[in-house]
Amino acid sequence: MTSTALPPIVSESEWRAAQEEQIAREKAHTRERDRLSAARRRLPMVEVRADYAFDGPQGNTTLLDLFEGRRQLIVYHFMFGPDWEAGCDGCSWVVDAMTHPAHLNARDTTLVLVSRAPREKLLRYQARMGWQHPTWYSSLGSNFNQDMGVTSCNCDAPDTDRGERHGISVFLRDGERVFRTYFSGKRGVEYLGSLWTYLDLTPYGRQENWEDSPPGWPQTPPYVWNRRHDEYET
Repeated sequence: MTSTALPPIVSESEWRAAQEEQIAREKAHTRERDRLSAARRRLPMVEVRADYAFDGPQGNTTLLDLFEGRRQLIVYHFMFGPDWEAGCDGCSWVVDAMTHPAHLNARDTTLVLVSRAPREKLLRYQARMGWQHPTWYSSLGSNFNQDMGVTSCNCDAPDTDRGERHGISVFLRDGERVFRTYFSGKRGVEYLGSLWTYLDLTPYGRQENWEDSPPGWPQTPPYVWNRRHDEYET
């Protein structure tokens, strides 16, 4: 590496001044992100009335079953068409970085993958990648992907790979009624990759009492609820 490729070399005092300026900008960005998350927790939602069928570990499964009894559900729409031989490489990056589900489960939240490829292909690719979680469901045979806006009947549709798009949908359950609260795609999924960023997508957020949330939302003090992933009570 030549010297022309290096950042400027300065004194200790100049370095600290530059660092303080950068940290001030980053803290402002953090506060703005907190405001965006607060606005997300107040978004309206739409009821999902269709009866979708999925193929999962227990065989034929409904959207309500995907919650596994919890209040919130995050679905990552993994691009894997029925006739594909391998899953999307970009989606594979996202799954490589996914957090251990126990931490999300502790906040009444379930994270799953959904693709249109048949389940046997999903399991083969999952084994190839060495993924233990999250649970992967096939939506083949239902209109789930089309209704969620991540599969087009036109294989040459713009912004798709053979008609498939990636994205993330968030759902809230009230008894047996299911509501879609949020969706993001394209570069919006770059935000994913940690426990905090996933919880920030949900209606309840991190469920900590420093957050600006609607009255009545479940909340606890920070740093008291989280555990090692094998230490949560079932």
